[in-house]
Amino acid sequence: MTSRTSVRKKLAASMAAAIFGITVFSTAFLGCGNICHATSDELTAAAEERKTLPIQSNEIEDWPDGPEVSSEAAIVMDINTNTVLYAKNIHEELYPASTTKIMTCLLASEYSSLNEDVTFSYEAVHSLPSGASNIGMDQGQVITMEEALYGILVGSANEVANAVAEHVSGSIDEFVDLMNEKAKELGCENTHFANTNGLHDDDHYTSVYDLALISAEFFSSELLCRISSTARYHFVAKSTQPDDFYIANTHAIITGEYPYSGVVGGKTGYTNEARRTLVTCAENNGMKLVCIVFKNEAPTQYTDTITLLDYGFNNFQVVNVADNDETYIPDDTSFFHSSSDIFGDSSEILEFDEDDYVIIPITSQLSDADSTISYDVTEADGDRAVAVVTYTYNGEYVGKATIRAVTGEGETTTYSSGSSSDNTEVTDNQFSTNNVIYINVRYIAMIMIAVAASVSLGAMIYSFLIHNHLIQSKADRKRMRKRKKEAKKFKLDIHNYK
Repeated sequence: MTSRTSVRKKLAASMAAAIFGITVFSTAFLGCGNICHATSDELTAAAEERKTLPIQSNEIEDWPDGPEVSSEAAIVMDINTNTVLYAKNIHEELYPASTTKIMTCLLASEYSSLNEDVTFSYEAVHSLPSGASNIGMDQGQVITMEEALYGILVGSANEVANAVAEHVSGSIDEFVDLMNEKAKELGCENTHFANTNGLHDDDHYTSVYDLALISAEFFSSELLCRISSTARYHFVAKSTQPDDFYIANTHAIITGEYPYSGVVGGKTGYTNEARRTLVTCAENNGMKLVCIVFKNEAPTQYTDTITLLDYGFNNFQVVNVADNDETYIPDDTSFFHSSSDIFGDSSEILEFDEDDYVIIPITSQLSDADSTISYDVTEADGDRAVAVVTYTYNGEYVGKATIRAVTGEGETTTYSSGSSSDNTEVTDNQFSTNNVIYINVRYIAMIMIAVAASVSLGAMIYSFLIHNHLIQSKADRKRMRKRKKEAKKFKLDIHNYK
């Protein structure tokens, strides 16, 4: 039997679809916000004018020229290095619309577990303006945090974002404070959040660069990548939420309407004032790029995104630092390194983190980049970090690499006497990398053996020469001189006798 709530939700879904269609129509033909009464021609003209805005990354010497796009602001950034490949007005403060929910879900994943229950309050459901995106949750209903994340990222549900905020922080206002604190922690300088969902507020803004920093953290989570890349999600009826229904993602690259290889996830956004906003992450050629476009018109937010992602993947390359930089670590480390010494595997004292890399144009190599080394390391640099090398390409940051002491405090080393049954583990908790030098004993032993062999060989050669009278010892030379003296004296005596 169909419940009254279910009928209401179906009606709400139908109305939402109708509103979405009207919104698309109005976007194309009527416009909104500052261009509320614009015609189709005026919208097209505005988009063409935005194409002429300067692209800051094109001003970098020997940097690949980036394409013109109709977005007010756009960025392509590698999220593993935070290298900006494409920059157009990346620090301009603009309205993010529902891409705000990337921060909401990032915090929800950090401060809760998936099986926690999220209960919908009156305020969470009824504080939304008419026509705001929702999935029809009612006051008092309960879903899991996992379902809530799907509701926010796939269905862009504003009431679910509010309920999650209340669950995490106790109130929406306190959660918004947490959003702003997190933004500062991530290095955002042109961001201020006023709500959990991106509904328009003059005091709710960010930049594509700041949102890229937030997105880098977001897309580092496998969970959030999986949820945000879901095209369709099924809510199953249960006692605390009695309706069975599906929600569909409106991100046309994720749904395959605009197919793209390697898509990791993303989020759409739209308000009258913000226009179309879009966040998309894709992974190819060893790079994990996030592309963000603000203030665009449908459907060019998708075509611009694809153009920008292609630009990033086709014009830049990943260069592993450990394999290519010989400036800071000596080539000849055999004295300090061996994989088969008599005390097990003693590694190099210093080495680059093997996973660190830089992003540079495909026409360049690492030697074309400049580098600076800093010994001012922090806990954020990880265990046994002794220095950080920062790389720039014609003044543009392209990545960094950490130099680590391989064997250090707390690391367990296995010593072997030849058979696995004789292995003994020793934990160097009492040592630190500042006062311990690790020496390859096998290498030392080999040197000592070589020296001993040289001495022995020299003694044998000397003995051979002595035995065969090829050289004379000191005693022999003394006896010879004595004999010569005696012979000389004998001749003198004979002469005197004659």
